[in-house]
Amino acid sequence: MDIRKKQSAVVDALEDVKGHDIVVFNTARMPTMFERVVIASGSSNTQVRALADRVRERIEQAGGRVYGVEGESGGEWVLVDLGDVVVHIMHPAVRSFYNLEEVWGSKQISLKTKKINVKKKPKRGPAPRRRARR
Repeated sequence: MDIRKKQSAVVDALEDVKGHDIVVFNTARMPTMFERVVIASGSSNTQVRALADRVRERIEQAGGRVYGVEGESGGEWVLVDLGDVVVHIMHPAVRSFYNLEEVWGSKQISLKTKKINVKKKPKRGPAPRRRARR
């Protein structure tokens, strides 16, 4: 599976379950075994686990391989190993404490977020004046 397609599938999966503060770092030029690090936050243990499950499902549906998942029992920090992409999903407090952005943040990849079309209500003119009764 192409790295860009895998990265896109991961980000889409995280957005599906309302993951927030999603960042992707390009680590291809660093001496690591993977090319991308994705970091996202979830607001509860249940959401963190759901985000990890959705990433796993989406990658398997796309024909990719999930090499391992760590930390699901605790739910505060779950790591999903996709080979050339590693996904960290955690509580905001845990994320702030470990500050992985500082470790992997050499080159952040800008993400294109989904635009949701919201229909705006048409503007109405002033309300018609009513004639006072006498």
